[in-house]
Amino acid sequence: MNDLVRLSPEVRDALAARRPVVALESTIISHGMPWPRNMETALAAEAIAREAGVVPATIALMDGRIAVGLERPDLERLATEKGVLKASRRDLAWALASRRTAATTVAATMIAARQAGVDVFATGGIGGVHRGASETFDISADMQELAATSVCVVSAGAKAILDLPKTLEVLETLGVPVVGFQTSEFPAFYSRQSGLPLFLRADSPAEIARMLAAQRSLGLAQGILVANPVPAEHEIPRARIDEWIGVAMARLEEQNVKGKEVTPFLLSRIVELSGGASLETNVRLFHNNVRLGCRIATEIARS
Repeated sequence: MNDLVRLSPEVRDALAARRPVVALESTIISHGMPWPRNMETALAAEAIAREAGVVPATIALMDGRIAVGLERPDLERLATEKGVLKASRRDLAWALASRRTAATTVAATMIAARQAGVDVFATGGIGGVHRGASETFDISADMQELAATSVCVVSAGAKAILDLPKTLEVLETLGVPVVGFQTSEFPAFYSRQSGLPLFLRADSPAEIARMLAAQRSLGLAQGILVANPVPAEHEIPRARIDEWIGVAMARLEEQNVKGKEVTPFLLSRIVELSGGASLETNVRLFHNNVRLGCRIATEIARS
């Protein structure tokens, strides 16, 4: 174990006993939702895991170390403190050296999970190729991390604000398996369908657990992206979401928002335009992914 990685006693004991553990990112707490919904969502995610007999390992950078498994005061700190950094792969060493409080993106959470020996990570949606990337070259580091780090990532696809066809193309180029869970179509985050076919499908958590084991037996370095559609009762029709995204993109250009602030800006504008409906769907799909992640982690622990 790397000295820079600090396991909570609960996570450490579970890993030592080969009990199931599921990793959870912290950017959704610090940058993805307003107070107090961010705290409520984080606590509910951990409760869902424990009810499933799985230990939750929410990950963040705290006091010069990568904390894998957070206590309630740590969660409150992320949810309320001003200036919490949003850390991806490029930021990890600097943030640790400068002892910054930082939430972890999908990429950084994957790195931390692999360092800790946690096989499954549940999130909302991954980052990908941004709209207009042919001009801006704005492509999330999540893509490269999925190609380089052997963790099973459960998400509702990529965030709907992205260029989904190009995101899938890049994932294919990088050799990342994108597996639809009980679907043969890539979900569009808030919506169950994108019109983009998937060629890999799994209908049970056990299939995904066996796939991860096979990849590692072959010495393949990449992770697995499990695309888990939002529950039908909580989805937002694609046409409605696309309309809100169009308005949010126009505001993005007007205000010249760049870099890491693009995704939080767009998501917050969509929350406003939807009257809070998109936030509710975001919470529901995230918790749905946690449930599936727990089922996969349980299957892995049994093997």
